[in-house]
Amino acid sequence: MGGERKLYTLVEVSEHNDPKDCWLVIEGKVYDVTKFLDDHPGGEDVLLSATGKDATDDFEDVGHSSSARAMMEEFYVGDIDSSTIPAEVKYTPPKQPHYNQDKTAEFTIKLLQFLVPLLILGLAVGIRFYAKSA
Repeated sequence: MGGERKLYTLVEVSEHNDPKDCWLVIEGKVYDVTKFLDDHPGGEDVLLSATGKDATDDFEDVGHSSSARAMMEEFYVGDIDSSTIPAEVKYTPPKQPHYNQDKTAEFTIKLLQFLVPLLILGLAVGIRFYAKSA
């Protein structure tokens, strides 16, 4: 590609999100993959679901071959303005109360499964002892 590279915002790229016009952002570059949708081994839905965001992680997670990476140049249309890509938000799980296993229903059932047979055995021994003495 000679000359000046076109710079796109993420909003501009996300407008190209249907099977007739599909653009992706991978490693800071914008690709028009519309003509490749039918030929993509993972199906067109995979590519369509990656529009409107930085799809670099999705692309890397799959582990594309070097020939797939070389093929990407055919679909290159410009670069992404990195200031328009939102910063990744780190997930922090919500605070949960401390788990006390002694207060669960499962613990109560296990305790009863142990105590009821002991109670029955004690009762049987008591009845036998009382019946012998009488």
